[in-house]
Amino acid sequence: MKRTLALTLLFAAATFAAVPQASAQATSWQQVPIPPLPAFKPQQPKRIQLSNGMVIFLQEDHELPLIDGTARIRGGSVNEPANKAGLMDIYGEVWRTGGTKTQTGDQLDDFLEVRAAKVETGSSSDSTSINFSCLKGDLDDVFKAFVDVLQNPEFRPEKIDIAQKEEGDGISRRNDQVGEIAQRESVKLAYGPDNPYARVPEYATVAAITGQDLVDWHQKYVHPNNIILGISGDFDSAAMEGRLRKAFDAWPKGPAAPKNDIKYDPAKPGYYLIPKDDVNQSTIHMVALGTTRDNPDYYAISVFNEAFGGGFSSRLFNDIRTKRGLAYSVGGGIGTNFGHPGILQVAMGTKSASTIEAIQAAGEDIDNLTKQPITDDEIQRAKDAILNAFIFRLDSPDKILGERMTYEYYGYPPDWLDKYQAEIKKVTSADANRIAAKYLHKDQLAVLVVGNTKEFDKPLSSLGAVKQIDITIPPPPAEKADKDDSTKPAASNPEGKALAAKVAAAMGGLPKLQSIKTIHVNIDESDGGAPPSPVDVTLAFPDRMHVDVQTPQGALTIVATPDDAFMSMAGMGTRSMPPAQKNEMLAQLHHDLVYVAQHVDDPAFTFTAAGTEKIGDVDAAILDIGGAIPWVRWYIDPKTGYILREKYKAMGQSGPFDGESNLSDWRTVDGLTMPYKHQNKQNDQETSNAEFKKIELNPAVDPKLFAKPAEAPADKQDKQ
Repeated sequence: MKRTLALTLLFAAATFAAVPQASAQATSWQQVPIPPLPAFKPQQPKRIQLSNGMVIFLQEDHELPLIDGTARIRGGSVNEPANKAGLMDIYGEVWRTGGTKTQTGDQLDDFLEVRAAKVETGSSSDSTSINFSCLKGDLDDVFKAFVDVLQNPEFRPEKIDIAQKEEGDGISRRNDQVGEIAQRESVKLAYGPDNPYARVPEYATVAAITGQDLVDWHQKYVHPNNIILGISGDFDSAAMEGRLRKAFDAWPKGPAAPKNDIKYDPAKPGYYLIPKDDVNQSTIHMVALGTTRDNPDYYAISVFNEAFGGGFSSRLFNDIRTKRGLAYSVGGGIGTNFGHPGILQVAMGTKSASTIEAIQAAGEDIDNLTKQPITDDEIQRAKDAILNAFIFRLDSPDKILGERMTYEYYGYPPDWLDKYQAEIKKVTSADANRIAAKYLHKDQLAVLVVGNTKEFDKPLSSLGAVKQIDITIPPPPAEKADKDDSTKPAASNPEGKALAAKVAAAMGGLPKLQSIKTIHVNIDESDGGAPPSPVDVTLAFPDRMHVDVQTPQGALTIVATPDDAFMSMAGMGTRSMPPAQKNEMLAQLHHDLVYVAQHVDDPAFTFTAAGTEKIGDVDAAILDIGGAIPWVRWYIDPKTGYILREKYKAMGQSGPFDGESNLSDWRTVDGLTMPYKHQNKQNDQETSNAEFKKIELNPAVDPKLFAKPAEAPADKQDKQ
């Protein structure tokens, strides 16, 4: 920060000094002479290559007594097997949290914390990395820990389990944000759904990852000849080189990382739709395959991108947002990357009622590049914006080091950036218009729309054929196994049917149970010692549920029906739930004791006795129930017919879990006997206690209770 401020002040002083006194009488700002930018020669790091192939960059910076280091290692998520997508996410986390063979990750945390230091690991699509940061005086200790983690990791099972659960949590939430959906699916359109740069983890691929996979990866890729190590900070280069040679010279060379041979299969041009009826805005991405930065057109592309869609003065912004008022955000250009093609993209967000108009406006701006070419003034503004911002890419020694490491990693010449300013200055309007004609064509774009189709100004099909994209999250393998597992009973047995009948009799008899069409329950639910929260539940069998929960933020309503599931809160509007959450809520309803007991003579349900298990002093009879509903297991007191415990599989915010409820305090109300206390667990951990306060049988239920509330105009206005 201090260095940046000093540079800014020096530049301002130099500019002021260079302006002649006569400029004070200038009648227009355009008459004020602007001096040329001074030559910029950043301090270059020292490059060293060890005999084992490790490349090292040293960048001295004595402003603060700090030293930072980063090792970038060839091999990233593009190299992981498709059936184990997510492997590098798990590896990048557990490499550090698992610790080393001599100390656990938690012990390493304590060791580093007292030194205000860090050693961290991570992964990306093309590489993995490990870095450290410490005070100069702690370098000996911290560097030793860095080398230990680099060379001797221990992928401890408990840390793998935590990382897999975190990954599952991310999967479960990946459809929560419209922007995330649009970005993920547009990458698939640009690269192809099977391209490793577009691949996303699924529950099944994450579950397939083992500790041995992490060990195998480390042994395959982490070798000195696959590593680029950069050190910056307050040190003497000769002394640091000696330290690094002592640490790594004897490390034997390993097999080279495999070369990537990646195929790109962009989607056919056309219109692609992801319906989202819980939003009032559309997110639009118009995409195609871009190019790489070693393309001779790169500099002209950079200037064209800035002029066409790069900022507040770009054509797209001025036309679609400023003049037409169709979008609150809009921009784009021809994407470029170092190691693989970028994505050509025009992206914008607009209110639902102007979706088609906004798409047409973007198409017109692309077409107008032929009718109204980029002008010299537009090019000059674009070049000024790029060149004036250029210094901020290299305004500190560590940024310069990062650039050099990137060029080394991707095989670019070390002086690649040195000619950047000169090449940008050379770009003309003719160059930019040649780029537009060569790369950007409206009829070659795949247009993705994520939005509420009911509110569109016109159907998307009015523009052409539409393909709908399914973003449903595949269920976890455990859930599939429950449905397909041959060890689960496929049919009832006599003992099971007798147990089911005993439960129905204990609850009030089958005629009484089958007379119940609706049920209303008031519950006090407590969690972790907090005061109990009132919960109001209305069930309309077989497939409607309405839940009101009092939260610290206000009343929350959750509704599930076969057609829809949503949650609503005053002041925050209404949000639809994904199909998977809707199905999960209906599964909970179908596990309701009354609903199951109503069907003890239904041939579509299976009731299978499966032995006994001790619960307290009772030899409880085990009853597995399935068929028409997801599997659930009851543990029944054979004397009373009361259910002591139930087990089931379910899906939570952090992924699948094994659910368990211990049932007690059975009472009879209006001829129905029910447990009034429920002690709930997930994966053997206590989660909540629920106590029934009131049960009403067959209350009159207004159908509007299960209808989604209409949004007030004011709410819509607030969202826009």
